[in-house]
Amino acid sequence: MNAPELPINDAMPALRGALADRASVVLQAPPGAGKSTGVPPALLEEPWLGARKIVMLEPRRLAARAVATRMAHLLCEPVGKTVGYRTRLETKVGRETRIEVVTEGILTRWLQRDPALEDVGLLIFDEFHERSLQADLGLALALDAQDALRQDLKLLVMSATLDGAAVATLLRDAPVVISEGKSFPVQTRWLEPAPGRDSRAAARPEQVAVSRATAAIVQALQAERGDVLAFLPGQGEIRRVQRALEEAQLPRGVRLLPLYGELSGDEQDAAIRPSRRGERKVVLATNIAETSLTIEGVRVVVDSGLARRSRFDPATGMSRLEVVRISRASANQRRGRAGRLEAGICYRLWTEGEHAALAAQTPAEILEADLAPLALELAAWGVSDPLTLRWLDPPPKAAFAQARDLLRSLGALDGAGRITQHGRTLARIAAHPRLAHMIVRGSERGLQRLALDIAAVLSERDLLRFSGPERNADLRLRLEALHGAALPPGISVDAGARQRALRSVPLLARTLESAPSTDAHTAAADAGSVLALAYPDRIAHSRGGGGRYLLSTGRGALLSGAQSLANAEFLAVADLDAGERDALIRLAAPLAREAVEQEFADRIETRERIEWDSREQAVIARRERWLDALRIAERRIESPDGERVAAALLTGVREIGLGALPWTKEARALQARMSFARRAGARAPKPWEDVTDAALTTSLEAWLAPYVAGMTRREHLARLDLHAILCSTLDWDMQQRLNEFAPTHFVAPSGSRIAIDYSRPEPVVAVRLQEVFGLHATPSVGDGGTALTLHLLSPAHRPVQVTRDLASFWRRGYADVKKELKGRYPKHYWPDDPLTASAASRAKPRS
Repeated sequence: MNAPELPINDAMPALRGALADRASVVLQAPPGAGKSTGVPPALLEEPWLGARKIVMLEPRRLAARAVATRMAHLLCEPVGKTVGYRTRLETKVGRETRIEVVTEGILTRWLQRDPALEDVGLLIFDEFHERSLQADLGLALALDAQDALRQDLKLLVMSATLDGAAVATLLRDAPVVISEGKSFPVQTRWLEPAPGRDSRAAARPEQVAVSRATAAIVQALQAERGDVLAFLPGQGEIRRVQRALEEAQLPRGVRLLPLYGELSGDEQDAAIRPSRRGERKVVLATNIAETSLTIEGVRVVVDSGLARRSRFDPATGMSRLEVVRISRASANQRRGRAGRLEAGICYRLWTEGEHAALAAQTPAEILEADLAPLALELAAWGVSDPLTLRWLDPPPKAAFAQARDLLRSLGALDGAGRITQHGRTLARIAAHPRLAHMIVRGSERGLQRLALDIAAVLSERDLLRFSGPERNADLRLRLEALHGAALPPGISVDAGARQRALRSVPLLARTLESAPSTDAHTAAADAGSVLALAYPDRIAHSRGGGGRYLLSTGRGALLSGAQSLANAEFLAVADLDAGERDALIRLAAPLAREAVEQEFADRIETRERIEWDSREQAVIARRERWLDALRIAERRIESPDGERVAAALLTGVREIGLGALPWTKEARALQARMSFARRAGARAPKPWEDVTDAALTTSLEAWLAPYVAGMTRREHLARLDLHAILCSTLDWDMQQRLNEFAPTHFVAPSGSRIAIDYSRPEPVVAVRLQEVFGLHATPSVGDGGTALTLHLLSPAHRPVQVTRDLASFWRRGYADVKKELKGRYPKHYWPDDPLTASAASRAKPRS
């Protein structure tokens, strides 16, 4: 067989020699060298291959089909003869096929069925620098199989930008073959933002990329010749740029062609084929066009510098779609597309300074992905600890632990982490473990077709397209569209996605080892209950309307805009964007309360809640039913436990403060006397209790609880007699001792009984000056150990003197006070000698 003239041919002698001597080899070749299409045919006649096949892995369906088609064309054969391909939805191989180009997930399933891969002589991991999860997993399993079962199995890892030395080390010091390739010079033009524009770039870079990419494409079409390849973050941006260009005045003969993975094969082929004579094309692509594909005629690249990536958060169990800056390696791959066939131009929509700040390599998918499929595959392989296999980047511990927890909850792993029979059934189904579990359990309930339809819809890109900004999140609309039902205005069907979903149904049923149900009725009303089988951890309960929900994990969630789903009490949620605060519900189905009660009966917990309600200022007693973090039902408890009610009421008293209790002057006076006795160290039959507000608040259960029986509301506390309650804390002997040590009143010489105020640091008596005439010494309490502080008052009860030394006042201060008072109150009696005068409670003493 004559090898076509490709730049990679110069490296083929070294590659043949390395593969003849070693089991594993690394090939580094730049974009455009022809490694994908040139290497497999050139190795078909190698003696070590014998009659075995060459299997080459590609990260995407489009690349697998395009590479196989190109190789077959170079061999002047139809696809399916010497060269064939397999993807999840399409197979073109024949009895003579020696080279199979397959998507990466297919290799994993082959290895699970036949770890020795007896009919395969060479496994090629193409474009390994993309570091997809399936490529990392496939290489780890292949290396394990090579070590244990097939020392003669050859492994070839091919990459354009990855560090070949690191891969060689992983392959136990495999030889590295380097091809210089052949590329033409590409001039880079940095397009800095115009002054005063693009101010929102930091917040929504993809929005700015649309306008700037449109302008750059128009500029390139006017200034350059050849076809244009523009890299944009995703399908939405491609459609917006396409609309903007259709409205612009483009040169005649320019065709606009989108290119992304969800297009039909014919639409993808149209973007890849050379332009017709007299025409130019503008290919608007995602990063699907970075590697493997050669798009004929491209001489100009317009690079937005952005890509849309899904990042999984094991803490929430949710993924989040983010528009991120590409790496320098990815930017170089994109730039190289302009120099495949001749010298070209690359417009980069960022600055040279920003380029230097980009990450060197794109993070491996294994570091950011949902690892549940990987964890199930490893369990089926017999591996519980991923570190027993060889990885460039081992699975992160937190994400792997979360994945195993999910598999346990689905019954795929037992308590020891070993795969169960149910888990082996799930591993045979070509779907995420969640969807595989849904298919199996749905089939057991007589809803196999509905489960297969849902799995097919969820396995593909959204079937629906929306003319407005709001995206309807109702899964039932997709199921109706799948079966050709009419849709509301403003919603259309993505025909390619619908066809792929329809083709997925029998394929999924085949891996289930049963035919799909012939009943065309999909029972869309049951969609929520079936979907909940796949996402038991994503049940959402309405938070009072407006599209606001609470997830069973405790996280808030939100439906954007006005949606019919917002009226549902419960939702089963399939797709969530984690968001900043509330997660955005992207796809869900309503779930009947009866279905929640039935499906999750083993997880629903009944709790009695007896607690203080701050808003109601009362004790509430409810019997509640909880599904994880969701309170799904409650009702009033008619006869709640009295002790728990009292404890809840005391919690309310603490929350409000002791001032909520009905304190009287008498009760406060008793509290102050008891505190004085404790403070002054009064000798008593037993220690004095601490009755300060702080202490009483702490010890409510000891002194107040017995008196609140039957009370449930704040206003009920008004019934309490706090004086009697405090008295009850003292036995008869203690009460008598308190009366002796801290009497309630001071009997003045006038005969008046005047209350003593113990609430101050020292006991105080406020008494009119005339009532203490004849009193030689300061009265005292506390067994004579504490002199009373006398607040001497005028006849109008205004303070005129404060003293704790009455004898000194009579000697030194009285004369001056007498003069002032006599002038103000001339009708009152103001003797010259207060020690011999008679005390009076009136203006003048009785004669």
